Amino acid sequence: MSARPKKSFGQHFLHEKRYIERIVSAISPRPEDQVIEIGPGEGALTLPLLAAAGKMTAIELDTDLIPDLTARAAAVGSLQIIHADVLKVDFTALARERGVEKWRVAGNLPYYISSPILFHCVEHAAAIADMHFMLQKEVVDRMAAEPGSKVYGRLSVMLQLVCQVEPLFTVPPGAFRPPPKVDSAVVRMRPLPTEQLPKASPDRLHAVVKAAFAQRRKTLGNALKQVMDTQAILAADVDPKARAEDLAPADFVRLALIETT
Repeated sequence: MSARPKKSFGQHFLHEKRYIERIVSAISPRPEDQVIEIGPGEGALTLPLLAAAGKMTAIELDTDLIPDLTARAAAVGSLQIIHADVLKVDFTALARERGVEKWRVAGNLPYYISSPILFHCVEHAAAIADMHFMLQKEVVDRMAAEPGSKVYGRLSVMLQLVCQVEPLFTVPPGAFRPPPKVDSAVVRMRPLPTEQLPKASPDRLHAVVKAAFAQRRKTLGNALKQVMDTQAILAADVDPKARAEDLAPADFVRLALIETT
């Protein structure tokens, strides 16, 4: 019996087989992998992933879905379900506790909370090998956007500084129950090696990027007034007359590294 999707959890259950197969193929789980799925729902992705990996972990907030998924998974492999809000799950601590070297994270993320989940996962990037997420296509476009694009912004910069972001394919509304009002897309994210990560303080970097994009039409000289002056911008080899959307992610790192008084 199918569960009734709950609006409060932003549930849209994937049901179309060919898209399920494409996602599982993109992830390509192996028996030695440590797969963790965010929001397994009715198990459309969970069960084929479990069949390939043999064992996996899932994080589910909706208690009504857990008994049926547990029962169906028993015949497929070893599934451990954590009843929790994913934003409160410490992936790093969980990996240490379970003796996991790196998680492979997957999920059909609720659209209303997708950005917080992305940033939460990125905070634990050192404990993650890769991520495959289904998201609103508009969000995936922003994640992968290049400088100069109208959708290039804070999300693009902050994610691209720590991950390689690769859009894979689009999924139409009809592949879900109930159909969302927008197209979805699958994206692959691979955390960058430690040596390629920004050397700037995360808090300082966040402050600079947030201020730069807060008012996109302003030049950096005006937009960054509260965090640095024109001389500091010039010292980072950045044009104060440029706008945030003109800068590459590495430019924001240079700005964040400049000492200000």
